[in-house]
Amino acid sequence: MAFNKSNSFESFENKVWLSSPTTHGEELDYITEAYKTNWMSTIGKNITEIEKITCEKIGCKYAVALSTGTAALHMAMKLAGQNLYGQPDVGHGTLEGKRVFASDMTFDATVNPIVYEGGIPVFIDTEEDTWNMDPVALEKAFEIYPEVKLIVMAHLYGTPGKIDELKAVCEKHGAMIIEDAAESLGASYKGIQTGVFGKYNCISFNGNKIITGSAGGMLLTDSLDAANKVRKWSTQARENTAWYQHEELGYNYRMSNVIAGVVRGQYPHLEEHIAQKKAIYERYKEGVKDLPVSMNPYDVEMSEPNFWLSCLIIDSDAMCKQVRGERDVCYVKEAGKSCPTEILEAIASINAEGRPIWKPMHMQPIFRLNGFITHRGNGRAMTNAYIDEKAVDVGMDIFERGLCLPSDNKMTPEQQDQIIKVIRACFE
Repeated sequence: MAFNKSNSFESFENKVWLSSPTTHGEELDYITEAYKTNWMSTIGKNITEIEKITCEKIGCKYAVALSTGTAALHMAMKLAGQNLYGQPDVGHGTLEGKRVFASDMTFDATVNPIVYEGGIPVFIDTEEDTWNMDPVALEKAFEIYPEVKLIVMAHLYGTPGKIDELKAVCEKHGAMIIEDAAESLGASYKGIQTGVFGKYNCISFNGNKIITGSAGGMLLTDSLDAANKVRKWSTQARENTAWYQHEELGYNYRMSNVIAGVVRGQYPHLEEHIAQKKAIYERYKEGVKDLPVSMNPYDVEMSEPNFWLSCLIIDSDAMCKQVRGERDVCYVKEAGKSCPTEILEAIASINAEGRPIWKPMHMQPIFRLNGFITHRGNGRAMTNAYIDEKAVDVGMDIFERGLCLPSDNKMTPEQQDQIIKVIRACFE
């Protein structure tokens, strides 16, 4: 069913994106430097500098620049598995057959590296206050799977989770944390930057992140031994010999000096980008304050997000009928009500990009048989989120009622005002 309001809105001449790279010119200077000095591969000043800058900004001791944030997460899993379980048998991953607790509402890059290393993801439901891993559900998970020694927690859309509570549960059960801060570079919890709360931590410079290299990521740690292992593994695990000698499995994961040049040119603008993203969030919040919706939440006392993506969630009693299959969706328009599909179609009709909320991992076909733990305990029972406001499956409820709004920091206030008008029209 298409958005067909009689009071149609004029489309933007140039598309307003969800979140696209914002460049400033310095990037080209550092790329040119790499070109002129012929340091085009995986060694060079740009790499050295961004590793140094990252440590200074985030507060970790060591940073290893890698090709993607996913590569960084993979290396973190490999380190954790080796640390917890020792060297694996030949042909097996370091987490072979071991369960690992993971955030449920996240992009699948958080979870796939568990499987790369032979582990079995068990998904922990979301809490409503920050849309991140629920500490109560995590405690329930340890009651069901007391043998688990590793958790991976992500900070959704740049909003820090309940870090103190999650850490307390993990410390109680002797479990190690890997922190996926891919979306939360520059965000802080109690004044401390995300990316330092786990044993091993990861950030991303993907094309749509708060700052970008077009690609790239980093492994963050306070362990020199861990950093050195990742430097070795990520360059095909070459031994220190005059010839190519390999005694363990390696990967082609190192960041190039050219990509590092883009990141180096972006870093001075991190705080500027965060301020722009926050202004977008606040403008949306003000513009929809009298609608039956709310913005993605955060703990104003404990944390300062980077506001990477602005999202909204529709009140349960203001949802029109919407049905989603694995690949298709339909809805029935009702006066005074709307749904994510209608709003996304309306936004698209004026040449702007929104997106559904990340579909929770336990709802993905590839993980349909994996464990999923809610704050009430073990369960995959789906409740009707529109009737039960305290639905067992919080992540599913947010997915059903929520959406990501255009959050590009090059969007003008006038463009955003137009998007807000379109959203408002959906509830007429």
